[in-house]
Amino acid sequence: MNEFVSWDPVQCGTDVMSLPSSQFWIPDIVINEFMEENKAPPVPYLYLYSNGLVNRALPVRVVSSCNLDIYTFPFDIQNCTFTFNSYLHYASDIKIFLGRSAELITQISKSVMATMGEWELLEITAYKFSLIVQIRLRRRPTMYVVNLLLPSCFLITVDLFSFLLPPQSVDRSAFKMTLILGYTVFLLIMNDLLPVTGNTIPLINVFFSLCLALMVASLLETILITNLLCGSADFSPVPHWMRVLVLQFLGVIVCMPRMNKKPRVSGMTAVATIETYVGPHEPKGQSAEDLAVYELKKLGKDLQAIRLKVDQELKDSQSSEDWMQVGFIIDRLLFGLYILFISVSFITIIIIWVNLYNK
Repeated sequence: MNEFVSWDPVQCGTDVMSLPSSQFWIPDIVINEFMEENKAPPVPYLYLYSNGLVNRALPVRVVSSCNLDIYTFPFDIQNCTFTFNSYLHYASDIKIFLGRSAELITQISKSVMATMGEWELLEITAYKFSLIVQIRLRRRPTMYVVNLLLPSCFLITVDLFSFLLPPQSVDRSAFKMTLILGYTVFLLIMNDLLPVTGNTIPLINVFFSLCLALMVASLLETILITNLLCGSADFSPVPHWMRVLVLQFLGVIVCMPRMNKKPRVSGMTAVATIETYVGPHEPKGQSAEDLAVYELKKLGKDLQAIRLKVDQELKDSQSSEDWMQVGFIIDRLLFGLYILFISVSFITIIIIWVNLYNK
């Protein structure tokens, strides 16, 4: 409203005219979030009404900055702000207000808004101090879920079912190494889809890092299991603390009961009985009785050697079985952690997705 440019429409014959905008005082309304110069075509004329109302259309191409909160990417909602004020005047000198209600502006903006399909306009709100317009945008997560989350979940699920491969007859490590290589290539290819701005690390990056860490841990565990299965016969007996922690405690948690020890050979008592009748010296005579005694002594020594050998074999076999049991318990424990991680990940993604569309 300019009180110095009013006239009588009856006397002048018109109540509106178009005049050059350079001939009138125009407030220097700017947007604080400008990042580039306004490249919109200028409008050299304005409409002047008889009551002193000056109506000027000013198209503006705004390239602005917006502080993004990408913690919940791709299920994030962003609040971007446009602040309208003047560089030459104070806020008390100029009153800036919307010509239409914020609800009507929101409806019109939704009908004319054209994007590449990534963002969805939720609402536009305005605050009367100076003039602050806040725009709420919601990211459409379908593309990121299909291209990032689902392939990652599929690969980690394949790695989960690789635990069903028998490690004693299948080279499980080569299969897991192939999965890790494929997952690394997948992350390199899809790196352009991940956000690179923001002050926080997105949860999706943490999810990818955990998936890769689980795959590496699975490969290391497979190497350990293979080593236990192939070289357990050469290991020393299982330490007592490991026997208590793994075989008794963790074995119950993963529902893998400890294998029963094999019974000792029943012929050991007879061997011990025979040894009591065997003397340490060879026969001096050549009679049939002396030869029989000598043969019995020789047989007793052979049986004693067999007994020692059998005892050693039983001891080594029991130690080998304990180490193998330790390996199987660790394998099942990591298998359970995989199931827990995948279940929690799927449930979390579904809950976030549902809550996003309920807002």
